[in-house]
Amino acid sequence: MPHHLLHLPPEGARITVAGLVLVRQRPGTAKGVIFITLEDEFAVCNVVVWQKIYQTFRRAVISGRLSRITGRVQRQSGVTHVVADYVEDISCMLDDLVRRHEPP
Repeated sequence: MPHHLLHLPPEGARITVAGLVLVRQRPGTAKGVIFITLEDEFAVCNVVVWQKIYQTFRRAVISGRLSRITGRVQRQSGVTHVVADYVEDISCMLDDLVRRHEPP
């Protein structure tokens, strides 16, 4: 789903977003929660990764430069988040794009 349309699905809806990973934050006070900011061509998306999901998809969360995340829409204080259920590192797609546009 394009990030600029995240206001459309209802609270709790299951969606998939993808984008460049701009920021990963793991505050010491967050009890193992990781916050990821993704960017697509339209806007940014805030993602919440709970500790159990992080443990399952650790490599994708840590090393992904381009990520696809499936989760549920959550709204709090006027801010929309995607609470991750599944995290996929799709950085290989970014690498393919770069290779296609390199001069011969």
